Amino acid sequence: MTKWDIKNSPMRVLWFLVGAVALLLGAAGVILPLLPTTPFVILAAFAFGKSSPVLQTRLEQSRLFGPAIRDWRVSGAISARYKVLAVTMMAAALAFGLFSAMPFAAKLVQVAAIAAAATFVLSRPGSAK
Repeated sequence: MTKWDIKNSPMRVLWFLVGAVALLLGAAGVILPLLPTTPFVILAAFAFGKSSPVLQTRLEQSRLFGPAIRDWRVSGAISARYKVLAVTMMAAALAFGLFSAMPFAAKLVQVAAIAAAATFVLSRPGSAK
């Protein structure tokens, strides 16, 4: 075992890479308003759970990301703050797409996908905080 607790099986390495990319995207989402943080961090915790329990534990104990992961694990909850942020960003992306020159069929697909994603986010319980 290495410092990061990754065995050399191809699946563990693949899960580690998925976790690393998801964590990078989640971290970027803290800074970039159009990139969601919470789903990427939850994915990273899941992937690290399959590849590196040490990294999973560190992520779950993080002051920044830990509460969102715990809320999701315990009750499938997303805090109201992140719901508002997610739906606002989806609405902005949808507005950009609708006013763009993309084909009408692509706009319909975008409307359906964003409506489904927003419905899912809004249907999750809120966190206790």
